[in-house]
Amino acid sequence: MDETAVRRMLDDVRSGALSADDAVARLRRLPYADLGFAKVDHHRTLRQGLPEAVYAPGKSPEQCAAIVAELLAEEDGGPVLLTRANDVQAAAALERSPGAVRTGSTLAWRSRLPRPGRVVVLTAGTADLPVAHECAATLTAHGLTPVLDADVGVAGVHRLLATVDELAGADAIVVIAGMEGALASLVGGITPAPVIAVPTSTGYGAALEGVTALLSMLSSCAAGLTVVGIDNGFGAACAVLRILPAP
Repeated sequence: MDETAVRRMLDDVRSGALSADDAVARLRRLPYADLGFAKVDHHRTLRQGLPEAVYAPGKSPEQCAAIVAELLAEEDGGPVLLTRANDVQAAAALERSPGAVRTGSTLAWRSRLPRPGRVVVLTAGTADLPVAHECAATLTAHGLTPVLDADVGVAGVHRLLATVDELAGADAIVVIAGMEGALASLVGGITPAPVIAVPTSTGYGAALEGVTALLSMLSSCAAGLTVVGIDNGFGAACAVLRILPAP
């Protein structure tokens, strides 16, 4: 439930369209619903502007399905996302709550209508695409329409230069790179847009499963980069959504 929904509910009570008892019943779901194994946060959109998402790893298929169903039970809730889901978890959630759009390991229910805001998502290599798809799916669920340009890493910098016009018109850019993570610094040096850098676990021995890219991005001489955790496409999308809040 977000601020708009709360105001609408209060207006409905004032006008008589909604009884006080019905309003109280809806408010009982705030700030959270206790499922025993999880406390589902219906209050998050009101506090943060972004709804709770469901991180699948470590949860049983039944738990994933139950949390998704509980979030969807809030009539005025925003998008519902299940991230990093395997096939069994996804199947259980879809059986209980049909209608999701699946992108890789991310499932999205009740996506918002398209809204303004131009976001470009870049990957250094094809191996970074799973993280990019998580990021793009999250942005799409919240009404943005990201442009995805894959495999534009610094080993063939001419590929990046071909996207300069797209970067110049972006409101925000997400750069996803493993190996040494240099793409984020390069992009940060040629655009005025906010740049969200995502290190990935792609790379050989000294890449240290993403630690090298993470430290490189944190040490960038391109001032103002925002860096999220390794492989965290969802977190990068949320950073963009805080920068470009819904109108």
